[in-house]
Amino acid sequence: MFARLRIQGLILAGFAFAACSAWAQTGGIEGKVVGDDGQPVKGAVIHFQREDIKGNYKCNTDKHGHYVYTGLPLGTYKVSVEVEGRERDSMDKVRNHFGGDAAVVDFDLHKKAQETAALNQAAQSGQLTKEQERSLSAEQKAAIESQMKEIQKLATKNKALNEAFNGGRTALAAKQYDEAITQFNKAAEIDPNQLAIWSNLAEAYIGLADSKTDAAEKQATYEKGFEAYQKAIAINPTDGALHNNYALALVKVKKIDEAQAELQKAAELDPPSAPKAYYNMGAVLTNIGQSEAAGAAFKKAIDTDPTYAEAQYQYAIYLSGKMPPPGPDGKITAPPGMAEALNKYLELAPNGPNAESAKGLLALLSTSVQTTYTNPNAEKKKAPPSKKK
Repeated sequence: MFARLRIQGLILAGFAFAACSAWAQTGGIEGKVVGDDGQPVKGAVIHFQREDIKGNYKCNTDKHGHYVYTGLPLGTYKVSVEVEGRERDSMDKVRNHFGGDAAVVDFDLHKKAQETAALNQAAQSGQLTKEQERSLSAEQKAAIESQMKEIQKLATKNKALNEAFNGGRTALAAKQYDEAITQFNKAAEIDPNQLAIWSNLAEAYIGLADSKTDAAEKQATYEKGFEAYQKAIAINPTDGALHNNYALALVKVKKIDEAQAELQKAAELDPPSAPKAYYNMGAVLTNIGQSEAAGAAFKKAIDTDPTYAEAQYQYAIYLSGKMPPPGPDGKITAPPGMAEALNKYLELAPNGPNAESAKGLLALLSTSVQTTYTNPNAEKKKAPPSKKK
């Protein structure tokens, strides 16, 4: 009885050993990795992810770009390659086998990149070769077809956008403001996020407003231009030129405080262009009779760039309007800074367009003004006759 039990126990132990051996069956997967430059990749991470049950394993390539994992439990795997922290390629449904040769999964990233580039080019052209179609899975083919449709849709959109924008630019250059506005608005409907569209639309509205004679229409058109400038600035608030142009437009309706605030932003955002911005502001303010604000703008221009010759002259002209009447001795007293600005202008631009005017003003400041009119002939009569010899 005891002997029989012992034999049965050995048989059961044998079954148990066989069952454990079957459960622990493993197989290998190996391959090599070639990089974008066509050379073996050392240290690439190879991931083995079980697709039938849960399980994840990994190993690294050696200096020859080779890898091998011989102790993987039998199953179906997704094998992927990671280079510099990014998955570059993968293969699904890889099955390893018990004993014998390991399953081989190679990754040629150079070839993969070429194939991807060719597929992208084919997708953009809308034509896949038969060989490319055969190499694609159903999912990949569906993705490529979807990409083709998106590319075609984008191409159609871009064509319409370019036609509208270019049409607007042509009309704006010809001062056909109504047509320019129509085209730029059409472009804005296609893509409302393009800064160039809104800035050009603003310019077209301001140009149209300048041509209006009815005060109400003029004001309403200016306001549309201001709205377009605001939309452009919302897209890129750090564009100094936009703030400058918006400021010059605001001056046209005498929104001086708002204009100066925009001009200050322009100067802060684009310091090298600040002197010109201030000078332009001064010129516009002068043209609408805002002499004090114009003088302040010219002063800022020369404060930021003392070598700006025309700003020096215009500041002197502004100061000339503040000259008091001549004194009892006929002497003219120049406002502080006027003579300095004129001299600086002549130093910077001795042959400039306003050189003669500057010289004349300086000569006037250095002489007395005759305050009473005398008749030269009457003076001659009063003179005593000369003695004859």
